[in-house]
Amino acid sequence: MKVLNLYAGSGGNRKLWPNNKIEVTAVEINPKIAKIYQDFFPGDEVIVTDAHKYLLEHYKEFDFIWSSPPCQSHSGCNNFLNAQGVIRYPNMKLYEEIIFLKHFCKCKWVVENVKSYYLPLIKPQIVGRHYIWSNFFIPYIKLKTDIGTFNRNASLNKQKAIKKTQAERNCVNPNLGLHIFIHSFGLKFKKLLDY
Repeated sequence: MKVLNLYAGSGGNRKLWPNNKIEVTAVEINPKIAKIYQDFFPGDEVIVTDAHKYLLEHYKEFDFIWSSPPCQSHSGCNNFLNAQGVIRYPNMKLYEEIIFLKHFCKCKWVVENVKSYYLPLIKPQIVGRHYIWSNFFIPYIKLKTDIGTFNRNASLNKQKAIKKTQAERNCVNPNLGLHIFIHSFGLKFKKLLDY
């Protein structure tokens, strides 16, 4: 099974995915973060490039696509930042990818982002502090740690080589990553693990 992990960061979402029978291509634009990902997952192919562009050019090559576009311009923190003079538009690449995948992608896919400071333009599934768009249903999951993007357990000591604040905040809880991966394939997931 071929898996595309876009905006891969250091791989919090990928941490608990099975290694047998899957080929993961991770796309990360920051070379330092891509190196950390490669150290964590030496069997994955890591490509340093623009994930948004890569998706458009390669989406037909995969059986499962995970996309976690940057969330900063959508986060509720923008209410505070705007009052402090940081004024910016939400990055609409998030919705470009959702619309594109919804209409043209034949494989299982998921787009993950934080709950936004505005009403979402496309209705998501809500999982903890996350919005999830996908072409399959994801049941509720309760995790010990908050499902938010700041997940200390997903960030290991190697991340100290980069700014801890952004790298750690962008890590998806590994249990959430596994939960979504399992439900993307349902009963086929057991075969994937040789059950």
